[in-house]
Amino acid sequence: MKYMQSVLLAAAAAAACLAAAMPAKAASNTDPDWPCIQRKVPELSLGQFWTGEELPESARGWSSDGDMTALVRELSARRLPLEDAQREIRDYAADISPDQLHDRMLTLVQGLFDHMNMERSQIISGIGRYARKQVELATALRKESAELDALHAKGDVEEAQLTRITDHLAFQTRIFEERVQSLTFVCEVPTLIEQRLYQLTKTISEVLAQKE
Repeated sequence: MKYMQSVLLAAAAAAACLAAAMPAKAASNTDPDWPCIQRKVPELSLGQFWTGEELPESARGWSSDGDMTALVRELSARRLPLEDAQREIRDYAADISPDQLHDRMLTLVQGLFDHMNMERSQIISGIGRYARKQVELATALRKESAELDALHAKGDVEEAQLTRITDHLAFQTRIFEERVQSLTFVCEVPTLIEQRLYQLTKTISEVLAQKE
């Protein structure tokens, strides 16, 4: 009986957790589905990361260059330590002929911004879907908890049935709590992308300044 009571209390607390947090977090955002403390900014602006000269129109064609596309993807990947990515930018610049360096570096800026901005937007959309599923799961947990409570009140339900429902509720509650913990990490990813993009474009700016 104590086990069932503890499960009921845990389920009620877990089910209320996200529902209680969402309105407070959403207060600073226009999207009520946004569950993160960090403010939701769906799209980035190039001016947030690049203060150098205006990028040429030709830089927008970076994705049609196979070598440039491969470099952008490699530098953007968070599995590659930032220091290694910065070193790759410098090595890449060292291998480019002086007459091509300027245009190639500006094209790299455009590629990194486009690619990482798109990746970040996809993650933000995924966070919204994740949060909606959490709300649905919280609602289901509250409902199942109420049903189990009602069965206890009846007093004539088989112990095996109560145990089966209680075990299922405990399992679903554990999943919910694990997803709440995971959401805390996922919410940080857009910021991590922004920080990486800033450092990469800063490195490119430094490379160009050294070549002047």
